Amino acid sequence: HVQLVESGGGSVQAGGSLSLSCTSSGYETTCMAWFRQAPGAEREGVARIYVDSSNSYYGTTHYADSVKGRFTISKDNAKNTLYLQMNSLKTEDTAVYYCATSIWGQGTQVTVS
Repeated sequence: HVQLVESGGGSVQAGGSLSLSCTSSGYETTCMAWFRQAPGAEREGVARIYVDSSNSYYGTTHYADSVKGRFTISKDNAKNTLYLQMNSLKTEDTAVYYCATSIWGQGTQVTVS
């Protein structure tokens, strides 16, 4: 049973930091990503990373303009865990954050006040 499980969400003041984790049950994939959905808004991509070591794009990352320079996506293949380090958080970063490949995690709430 393949699944993605996020953790690390919470509440923080503007300017603060949070780190999200997403553990997969050994799911093999080429690319993993973080998305977010704010209340009343559509789900949007935040960051993605190519995680297949046999792929020529391995390790390549992409970020939404709104988070460039503040967020960092990374993957620990040994732990099957995807991370999102979020620094200099803004109130507009408030959303439910989802880990995704071809399946979705359940989401974790991030609230910035």
